[in-house]
Amino acid sequence: MPSRKKDGAAARKRPGRSRLVAYGRTVLQTEARAISSLALGAGFGTAVEWILDCKGRVVVTGMGKPGFVAQKISATLASTGTPSLYVHPAEAAHGDLGRIARDDLVLALSNSGETEEILRLLPALRRIGARIVAFTRDHQNPLARGADLVVPLGPIEEACPLGLAPTASTAALLALGDALAMTVLESRPFDREDFALYHPAGKLGRGLMKVREVMRKGDANPLVRESQTLADCVAVMTRTPGRPGAATVVDGRGRLVGVFTDGDLRRLVEHHEVDFRARVGTLMTRNPRTVRPEALVADATRILRGAAIDQVPVVDEAGRPVGLLDVQDLLAAKVL
Repeated sequence: MPSRKKDGAAARKRPGRSRLVAYGRTVLQTEARAISSLALGAGFGTAVEWILDCKGRVVVTGMGKPGFVAQKISATLASTGTPSLYVHPAEAAHGDLGRIARDDLVLALSNSGETEEILRLLPALRRIGARIVAFTRDHQNPLARGADLVVPLGPIEEACPLGLAPTASTAALLALGDALAMTVLESRPFDREDFALYHPAGKLGRGLMKVREVMRKGDANPLVRESQTLADCVAVMTRTPGRPGAATVVDGRGRLVGVFTDGDLRRLVEHHEVDFRARVGTLMTRNPRTVRPEALVADATRILRGAAIDQVPVVDEAGRPVGLLDVQDLLAAKVL
């Protein structure tokens, strides 16, 4: 059988690796230029103010590649304290407009400003009464003319060798969305506790948990008085649920004076100095490191690692131990 003739694209010789890398760099440079060329003006500031004043939700919409960017912007806003949702413009025309209310603010993303699916929504959004902010190339396109506010991107050269695939323009949209979300975040009360509330499953969120959420407390918090014997202390450590490798030692007023650990017991055994009748107050480690219940788990983890210890007492403002944080608790919470 005669061999099939290869077409021009298939027959083209593949460039060398150095040329491939060089072209990849030109793509990054093109996208970097697009981002650096963004000139934030009064429209950007007004958009931030409108989001801060919004009594409803920030609805973000876009079609195609800008649609994926819109989803990311909405997710960033939501995760940093601004109620937000993404609405697909085509689905919106088939009922999802019901997700949008008068008090909402709509961010519409389209570089050309001529995206048909978005333009079809404008009359309905007007009737609903929601404000519309257009993230688009300039003030002269149909989307810009139908919006209440325009945040212009300016002319952008795509990184695509054909000049067609959204590349630099979507990079610019994404950067603009991040700038918007972070400026909103910087302008409203939102701290690490709030961040942890919206990120409970990830490692970041777990590290932002409070010590009180993972510490051993109540019956699981081993306490002995300094006047009790070593035998009493070992018995408390043994019968405490979870069998922690330490006991917190308190004075007659219930304030922390020291800690006794499995390691202390092993050292006594190694030096043949075990006297189970001895007062634990004479054997304990005095002035141990402590943490507060409201401290972040991430900070407590650094204390454990820095001191190379496995347990740290948790004390209140009066110096009374209210819990014990064990390295096993951090492993169970997947912080370590």
